[in-house]
Amino acid sequence: MNWYEKLNQYFPIEEMKSQEHMELLLEDKGDIYHKDEGPHHVLMYVELDDFIFIDYLFVSKESRGQGLGKTLLKKLKEKEKPIILEVEPIDYEDTDTEKRQRFYRREGFKHASKIGYRRKSLATDQVNEMEILYWAPKGESEESIYENMKKTYNEIHTYKDKELYGKAYQDVADVLTFQHDKDAITE
Repeated sequence: MNWYEKLNQYFPIEEMKSQEHMELLLEDKGDIYHKDEGPHHVLMYVELDDFIFIDYLFVSKESRGQGLGKTLLKKLKEKEKPIILEVEPIDYEDTDTEKRQRFYRREGFKHASKIGYRRKSLATDQVNEMEILYWAPKGESEESIYENMKKTYNEIHTYKDKELYGKAYQDVADVLTFQHDKDAITE
């Protein structure tokens, strides 16, 4: 089974980019879009000067619980940049969602509670809500994480979307929101 088939079997259709999209990113944006693949894993990620975005992280069922995911994250953490990823909200009917979130929490990732992410899937036409998790080695703010997510959305997620899918993804302002702290009321 090739790397794309592994990802496609594991991730829901509404979260998947097409194989053509990912191959085009690897070809056209190979300086920032990377694939780390082994017999039991596939890691697709974006690395810019000031952050890393994990697009997909797959560890085969038979290799889970053996430290492979932790090792892959450790390699990224050694770069000392914030790491951002999208994850499904916990669905108590799907135990994988809870295990996934628990894994990232153990690895020091935080939930970006001020960032909202709702994107309409071009594959299913359904609105897909995701949570943003991040690891901030130097205490980076959620606002900086939000700005980096907008960059990722515009440079990676929507890259050549009309050409690849026949229609465009929504504008970043319709997908990502940031809840600013309300000013303290003075009496």
